[in-house]
Amino acid sequence: MILKLLHTKIIDIKNGDNLPLDARNSLKFGLGFWLFFVSHLVLIAQSTDKTKPNVIIVITDDQGMGDLGSSGNPYIKTPNLDEFYNESVRLTNFHVSTTCAPTRGAIMTGRHTNRINVFHTIAGRSLLFEDEVILPQILAQNGYTNGMFGKWHLGDNYPYRPEDRGFHEVVRHGGGGITQGPDYWGNDYFDDTYWHNSQIQKYKGYCTDVFFSEAISFIEENKNEPFFCYISTNAPHGPLNLPKEYLDMYKNVKGLEEQYQRFYGMITNIDDNFKLLQNKLDDLKIADNTILIFMTDNGTASGNKVYDAGLRGAKGSEYEGGHRVPLFIRWPDGQLTGGKDIDKLAAAYDLLPTFVDLLALDFNPVKPLDGKSLKPLLYNQGADWPNRILYIDTQRLQNLVKYRKYSVMDDNWRFVNGTELYNMNDDRSQTKNIIGQHPEVVEKLALGYEKWWQSFMDEGVNERYAYIKVGTAHENPSRISAHDMLTGKFGSMWHQYGAVRATQASGRWKIEFVEDGDYEISLCRFPRESGLAINEIFPAQEKIVKLDKTMPASVKNDFEKAYLYVADVDQNAKIEKGQKEVSFTAKIAAGKYDMEAQLIDKDNRVHPAYYVYIEKL
Repeated sequence: MILKLLHTKIIDIKNGDNLPLDARNSLKFGLGFWLFFVSHLVLIAQSTDKTKPNVIIVITDDQGMGDLGSSGNPYIKTPNLDEFYNESVRLTNFHVSTTCAPTRGAIMTGRHTNRINVFHTIAGRSLLFEDEVILPQILAQNGYTNGMFGKWHLGDNYPYRPEDRGFHEVVRHGGGGITQGPDYWGNDYFDDTYWHNSQIQKYKGYCTDVFFSEAISFIEENKNEPFFCYISTNAPHGPLNLPKEYLDMYKNVKGLEEQYQRFYGMITNIDDNFKLLQNKLDDLKIADNTILIFMTDNGTASGNKVYDAGLRGAKGSEYEGGHRVPLFIRWPDGQLTGGKDIDKLAAAYDLLPTFVDLLALDFNPVKPLDGKSLKPLLYNQGADWPNRILYIDTQRLQNLVKYRKYSVMDDNWRFVNGTELYNMNDDRSQTKNIIGQHPEVVEKLALGYEKWWQSFMDEGVNERYAYIKVGTAHENPSRISAHDMLTGKFGSMWHQYGAVRATQASGRWKIEFVEDGDYEISLCRFPRESGLAINEIFPAQEKIVKLDKTMPASVKNDFEKAYLYVADVDQNAKIEKGQKEVSFTAKIAAGKYDMEAQLIDKDNRVHPAYYVYIEKL
């Protein structure tokens, strides 16, 4: 609007060339005034932008409440996060989903993960529905520049990638972890190849170091503007690969098995990178006006066997250890410092409405949010804060199933699986089931669950699917993996190792061809970047100290036939010796289809085409 007004005044001057001198001088004086006025408006606008706080979320993978020194763990070395704990406001009763993708979906949408098609980590049920409005989109519309580094796990194809959904700068691995099916073939945490804004790019160094380094570069480039930086490490998710020096830190810890030495070493590496991040914010003099959050995505993968912080269960569990995690937040300019604990019940889907409130973002939700702004709690204004009832469950199936591995929570109670009740005020470890003693509490929480569940059914979640869109300028060809194939029999077909071991499975992908046209659909066992033939035999990768797991030897399967069904295509083709892919071409009308793509061996056993490429010609 400001530039449009200025442009209008310049046009007035040009049109006034034939006017008398006094009139022209008057116009020029008017232009001078407008230039002065506009420059001040621009300065005010810039000043307003600069006062907006930056936002950084650091979220780690599979690290639980007990996997920090600040939680009392006597073995782990996390001095920098422990110091940050002392400087922060801590949410001590903060809950996420019990596995990784669901938590990420809740953070991004402010809605419970069962509503948004992210109630699993594979099988087409980790693709965040396209019609959900998510945090980076809201921030971008409010003048923020957004960067995402590390693990996304909400879709690897258009329109579900982070670069399709509000992030301006992206460096990420594929799927839910390095080495999984959607990831670049052969990545092992060291000197890997990642996707940089939709293009593959090789990076040097350890994965966590790379993601923090790229995030710090993004921060440097955008230090003069408000930014959102989402650093989502895949560590300490397995395989437990790490630099040797971090493994050596724990080698002499008595009674600590190598599995936990590796796990803790990966976390210490995160701790060191967190300090590098803090140092950069200090060097750039933007630390005070940056909202910095540290959190984790679910309960510990296995650290509870060493130290459980008094919580029952681990990743995937409906008990506290599966979903109660640390969250530390610091914002000096916003007076959020000083080691304060907030014990009220809060959840991952509260973060989006909290940011909207804290940053005064312009946002009118299209869909109702499950989350609630935590700003009153952060600023000691929560005297009237209600005793909320919140819900978590572990689905990990093709469709939502009622009464599956759930917990109903309020400030005082946990109602678990319809058969257990725990008083959290004196039984944090959930060891004393007192369901028979408080029927009125059970009735209240059970009724809450029924209403909560019905809200998903009313939205028709089980009847909806997320369709991968092909034939667009955004992604052509589309590289699709068995990770996103809908199936009831998972095995390891979703992993690179599943392709190597020729894991059996059958199912279908949900594919939308956005335009009529000629398409080439190629079925592979291994992705193109591997250079491997469908029936290629190769040995296991050599085991070295820094690698916990390595690529296994390929299984000899003698695949003989490829089969494709999609739209009106229903074809078989013979697999020749040395063939890397089997391609079918067809005219396909725009529309949504189920696609089956299979590799069939000499014994007529069905396997998925672990990788499928679809290209509009």
